[in-house]
Amino acid sequence: MSFASLKKASSGNSLARLTQEIEKLNQPTQTGADERLWKPELDKSGNGFAVIRFLPAPDGEDMPWAKIWSHAFKGPQGQWYIENSLTTLGKDDPVGELNRELWNSGKESDKAIARAQKRKLSYYSNIYVVSDPAHPENEGKVFLYKYGKKIFDKLVEAMQPAFADETPIDPFNFWKGADFKLKIRKVDGYWNYDKSEFAAPATLGGFDDEQLEEIWKKGYSLAEFEDSKNFKSYDALKARLDLVLKSQARVAPSLDESLEDETEGRGTPRDWGAEVTEFRQKSAVAAPAAEETDTLSYFQSLAEED
Repeated sequence: MSFASLKKASSGNSLARLTQEIEKLNQPTQTGADERLWKPELDKSGNGFAVIRFLPAPDGEDMPWAKIWSHAFKGPQGQWYIENSLTTLGKDDPVGELNRELWNSGKESDKAIARAQKRKLSYYSNIYVVSDPAHPENEGKVFLYKYGKKIFDKLVEAMQPAFADETPIDPFNFWKGADFKLKIRKVDGYWNYDKSEFAAPATLGGFDDEQLEEIWKKGYSLAEFEDSKNFKSYDALKARLDLVLKSQARVAPSLDESLEDETEGRGTPRDWGAEVTEFRQKSAVAAPAAEETDTLSYFQSLAEED
């Protein structure tokens, strides 16, 4: 900014802007919350419904989804290992190497540990919210949506139908795609997506090309999720893993094996609330303060999705 520009700006409402920023700083914020992310919400009966539209790949990117492998488990001493896996980038990962060693030992006890430490698969896509009865203010907006294998299988089924009388559709196409009716039920305490389905193919919202382009430009980068900057180095992950599994005896880590994707709400609901309480009372030994906050936020997000 030039000095002339600075002087010109000083005659405007710079004080008002600064005051607004101060007010923002004084407002409580939810640590770790990403306002770009949308997630469905269940009603009091335990059901959830929303209509979303998966959007095309962002400008300059090839794929309309990002695929991320991660690990989330608690070691025998109560420490948590919650990290992105380097296998996402096609690299060796210390947990993967350990799991192969455990599995190849032939011992059932070692295999149980490997299962508890297995990778979890998540996807990210841009979506347009068509209908969100729980939060109507989200309608007509573009968000990122994190989902697991169950939802991804629905996308694959739409693109590659199993029966000859079904016409393939591109769920990410503005003009030939279709709205996705997200129907969630609680089955045995877990979120179930089996009844979710695509509507008939149609142009999103009946919008013209100018409106569709405006929506498309609001999409977020997906490539950033697979950027190496979001992954710790092998040595850093190995150090964290050694800290989490520092017990001499091989004891199976705690993890609900049905929890394929934490954001899908699977897992034992009552356990996560207890974990939040326990974590508040007992901070992880030798863990930095920032890391403790991130882990607590992770637990809290799980509890909120129950």
